[in-house]
Amino acid sequence: MLARLSVVLVHPSHAGNVGAAARAMRVMGLRSLVLVAPRTPQAAAHPDAIAFASGATDVLLAARTCASLDEALADSHLAVAISAASREFGSAPLPPGEGCERVIRALANDDRLRVALVFGNERTGLTIEQLQRCAMVVSIPGEPDYHSLNLAQAVQVMAWEMRRAVTAGASIAPMVAAEPDAGVPATHAQREAFLEHLEQALVAVGFLDPATPRKLMPRMRRLFARADLRAEEVDLLRGVCKQMLLAARGELPGRRPPDP
Repeated sequence: MLARLSVVLVHPSHAGNVGAAARAMRVMGLRSLVLVAPRTPQAAAHPDAIAFASGATDVLLAARTCASLDEALADSHLAVAISAASREFGSAPLPPGEGCERVIRALANDDRLRVALVFGNERTGLTIEQLQRCAMVVSIPGEPDYHSLNLAQAVQVMAWEMRRAVTAGASIAPMVAAEPDAGVPATHAQREAFLEHLEQALVAVGFLDPATPRKLMPRMRRLFARADLRAEEVDLLRGVCKQMLLAARGELPGRRPPDP
């Protein structure tokens, strides 16, 4: 089950932290590491990373490097942000234990599901835009006047909680079983393509003004994150978007564009 969990480090600044994160993962049974635009080129192969990994070189050797968070999450079905504080239009943060139990239930409920744990830059954490790419937010509690964990320490807390949730699986209340014909979960890439299509359609029908978008699309993103969309449902919704665009252009049979 833990094999379907990835740790995603967004813009890590120090190669040593990459190695220390790999060590934290490996000792708890997590093997999949993804680096998003690390400051140090070839960070996973850097001598500092290898030294701080303390033997977890298999994790470093298998690590992927991506140019963007969207690329890193493309084949994931659920992204979990690890953030010190909640942000506007993001999910309400959960404590690590509860968040990890929810993830393990989801993985147990669908053996096709892939989950990404997303950690931000050591100094600035995750941006609002990056948080909005995640359907769940977990916050590690600490002292209000000193709420600063090292990146590898945060990875260690989450990796330990995930392993604890797996080993305590019998005591975790099962989720409601998915419908037999529920279909394959939509990936991050499929959801992002749909949201882009939806934005185009909403602009075309006049519901969204691109000059004053306000917070419509972040709200839409949050709504559909809660919906747990399946791949065929995304296809259905994109079909609706396509018809909206055709109608707005007057390209449907027997229709013409609205008068200006």
